[in-house]
Amino acid sequence: MGELISTPPALQVSHWLNTPQPIHLESLRGRVVVVHAFQMLCPACVSLSLPQALRIHESFDEQDVTVLGLHTVFEHHAVMTTDALRVFAHEYRLRFPIGVDDASPQDPLPHTMRAYGLRGTPSLLLFDRQGHLRLNHFGHLDDLRVGALIGQLQAEGPIGDRSQRAPL
Repeated sequence: MGELISTPPALQVSHWLNTPQPIHLESLRGRVVVVHAFQMLCPACVSLSLPQALRIHESFDEQDVTVLGLHTVFEHHAVMTTDALRVFAHEYRLRFPIGVDDASPQDPLPHTMRAYGLRGTPSLLLFDRQGHLRLNHFGHLDDLRVGALIGQLQAEGPIGDRSQRAPL
C-alpha cells in the first residue's frame, strides 16, 4: 500500500459538516479511517469517488471504519464556498462528516492538501487503527480494491497488535 507514515499531519479544517463537533484523527484511533479528498466541480469526484465514500460509509460499522470527506479546493475558489458545499452535500445525500480544507492566503493549495502532498482530486487516504497513514492515492481506485485494502487494515486487529500486520 505504500510507505508507512507513523505520525501523519493533522487535518487542517476550517469548517465541518455532518458532525456536531470538529474531528481529529487522534480521536479515531482504533478505527480504520478512510478520507476521500474531493472538489464539488471535479467530475471524477462526483461520479466515482463520492459515491464510493457513501457506499463505504453505509457498508461498515462507523465504530470500526470511519469515512471522512475532505473538500480541498485548489481551483475555482470563488464558487467553492462552504454554503455551496452544504447544499451539494444535501443534494448528493452525503451523510458522513466532511471537512473544508483550510485555505492558505499565500498559496492556492489548502493546508491539508499541501501537508499530505495531494496531487489533485479525487485522492484517497487510508489510516490504520494506530493512526498511521497506509495509503495516499491520487485518482480513483475501484470498489473491490478499496474494500480489500480496508479489509486488510481491519484484519490487523486492535491497537498494539502488530502480529497480524502485513504489507498492503
